[in-house]
Amino acid sequence: MRFRLFIVSLLLAGCASAVMAPDFNQLFGNTQIFDRRMPSESDSARHYTNQVRPILENRCVVCHGCYDAPCQLKLSSAEGIMRGASKAKVYDGTRILAAEPSRLGIDAQSTAEWRDKGFSTVLNERSQTEAINLQNSVLYRMLALKASHPLPAGKLLDDDEFTLGLNRPQQCPDSAEFDHYATENPLWGMPYALPGLKEKEFETLTSWIASGAPLADEAPLPSDIQRQINQWETLLNQQDNKSQLTSRYLYEHLFLASLYFSDEPLFNRDSYGTGHSLRPQHWFRIVRSSTPPGLPVKPIASRRPYDDPKVKQVYYRLMRNSASIVAKTHMPYQLSAERMDWIRTLFLQPDYEVATLPDYTPQTAANPFVAFVDLPVEARYRFMLQEAEFTITGFIKGPVCRGQVALNVIDDHFWTLFVDPKRLSTDSYAQFLKQQSEHLRLPGEAESNSGIVTNWIEYSWLHNQYLDAKNQVLVKAFPDGRELNTQLVWDGDGHNPNAALTIFRHFDSSTVVRGLVGQEPKTAWLIDYSLLERIHYLLVAEFDVYGNIGHQLMTRLYMDFLRMEGEYNFLTLLPQSERIKLADYWYRDTSERVREHLVNYEEHVLSDPGIQFRSQHPKTELLTLIEQQLKQAMDTKYDLAEHTLPAELNTLSRVNRIRGEAATIMPELSLLMLDDMHGDARVFTLIRNSAHSNLTGLLYEEDNRLPQEDYLTIVPGVLGSYPAAYYRLSAFRLGDFVATLEAMEDEDDYEAMADRFAVRRTDHAFWQHSDDIHRWFRQHDPLNYGLLDYNRLENR
Repeated sequence: MRFRLFIVSLLLAGCASAVMAPDFNQLFGNTQIFDRRMPSESDSARHYTNQVRPILENRCVVCHGCYDAPCQLKLSSAEGIMRGASKAKVYDGTRILAAEPSRLGIDAQSTAEWRDKGFSTVLNERSQTEAINLQNSVLYRMLALKASHPLPAGKLLDDDEFTLGLNRPQQCPDSAEFDHYATENPLWGMPYALPGLKEKEFETLTSWIASGAPLADEAPLPSDIQRQINQWETLLNQQDNKSQLTSRYLYEHLFLASLYFSDEPLFNRDSYGTGHSLRPQHWFRIVRSSTPPGLPVKPIASRRPYDDPKVKQVYYRLMRNSASIVAKTHMPYQLSAERMDWIRTLFLQPDYEVATLPDYTPQTAANPFVAFVDLPVEARYRFMLQEAEFTITGFIKGPVCRGQVALNVIDDHFWTLFVDPKRLSTDSYAQFLKQQSEHLRLPGEAESNSGIVTNWIEYSWLHNQYLDAKNQVLVKAFPDGRELNTQLVWDGDGHNPNAALTIFRHFDSSTVVRGLVGQEPKTAWLIDYSLLERIHYLLVAEFDVYGNIGHQLMTRLYMDFLRMEGEYNFLTLLPQSERIKLADYWYRDTSERVREHLVNYEEHVLSDPGIQFRSQHPKTELLTLIEQQLKQAMDTKYDLAEHTLPAELNTLSRVNRIRGEAATIMPELSLLMLDDMHGDARVFTLIRNSAHSNLTGLLYEEDNRLPQEDYLTIVPGVLGSYPAAYYRLSAFRLGDFVATLEAMEDEDDYEAMADRFAVRRTDHAFWQHSDDIHRWFRQHDPLNYGLLDYNRLENR
């Protein structure tokens, strides 16, 4: 029976061109858009949840899960499946004018509204018969096309037959265009450029689509979860000015969060060190709604979280997120009674007054130092700092971080530290920020249609004015340098591992993790409150992925200033001679004006720090001192020594010594699975760190590359969301694998290595390996687990 259904399915796909005609109404009946979601307890809903959805997640959502999903087709939720596909690009770096947003769940509330916005169905929306449900379904015909035209034999795909890469040209045919698409591109069935589905998987999806593709509605929430939602919505919607301003601040910093409820302790070393042992069943996000608690949520569709809501009263609501969790956007943030008490302690209990609430004009709302001037600075900083990994991850996993131009503003590997909040809790610091609020303006006030040259000149001048004022304060605060020491660096209060972060850039994606991970990096940042706040607003709150080219380039250019400010702060903890030496090294082949932006070259303008350096390598010595200071709070999740068998540690450590051409040949991000003789597996991530002479080149990054300084970093576990390659081998072959990496000199060597150890995208076992990786990831890191994204898989 299965075989007959499989053959009939292929015949239907193959003969569709013979029956298709321009008059779809005559062939298939009139269009009828309807909600396919069935009650959660119905048989059809259970079948979708238990049988269909796992196939869609593990075979389809790995490419179709977010903003950068091909054709904007998001198969990660019922709403996304019903919405369908669009020919319009979200990421378009050439827009003269901003595009209309198309955010699922925000910019349209029904399938009919999405049709009006140009989205075409991938399911049959005409007469509901089994035959028509298949013949008129783009989703089915894409799967059937792959079944009838599997990947060509061979270890590599032909570049003439497949276009690969994140920015590959996309064709997004609707049902009327599909025959031409299939004729021109017979090998472009789905999953694209990957092995096809197994027969049983294909049969399950075929049967489901033939039956009308019923989806599952959300099941009612457990009473204890609903009770906690009610408590939080009560807190967030108090009517006094202090509460309203606090809620606005919380929303503008948490609107990307994957919120979940848990009673595990927030701020103790054991909780931070081990992570949460159970995966939450329910996820939420905070939205602005035009409806109060107790009524259905109606999200306010503004481009930015601080835009004018254009309603009389804003309500902050928790909206359920039932979509499949994808790693590239997953940012867990815990809600609990302890968190609620902590927020009250930070913002609501201190004695201060909020006489009037800020307006929503761009000049006010885009400048957090104006909008939230009445909130205590220490409270704002503590709120962002306590979950610094989450805060920084906002610009790593938010919409901004996609593409080379967006990311070539940061080094491939650097460490981030933070100024101790006790140093910034004074009234004088709050007054300084208030006085400098005009100089702390951000490009977001120009909204989504921004110019470039004139705006860049203006914001460059403003930033320089702020730095001059800041330098004057520093000179006055540290006249002899004695108090300029490692005590300025936050130690996580002795238990919070957010005190130290590592950021890796993978060319056109990036990752942030807790701890000082990998080898000593070229640069490090020391971030204070004003810098952390500006990074969040520049790259998260005010960034519009649908904005014009001016908006996107201004964001990139201004981030240059913020990166250098973080580096400047770190350099203040080094002697003046070392500051100059490092500035010259970090910014080789740039103008003197650029380096002066990082270091004031006048001797004794800023005193040498009160640190007794004893070696010829002050930067290394400083980082060692800081690491010792933060030892009690340090996260060791990605420490090889903590998570590796002793016999293997030396072998794996050799990977961290691979530099130059052998490193350059490797992919940006790859995952290694080791199988042992007991049937257990361990996963490691290999990261290529690319070196640059400087980061000031906006469009000519390749000219600044220094391949001879590239190096590899290997860490235990899954790091990153976009693997470019998979390797799998038995543990006893590890030495052979590492030796092969060390000996690579060119692409031929890489191909030979991949022949022995890689699970290529063409491998017949690719999907089984993919399932094994995801299973391991979910088991060993349940809180952070999400589906990996395969849009960057290599073909080598």
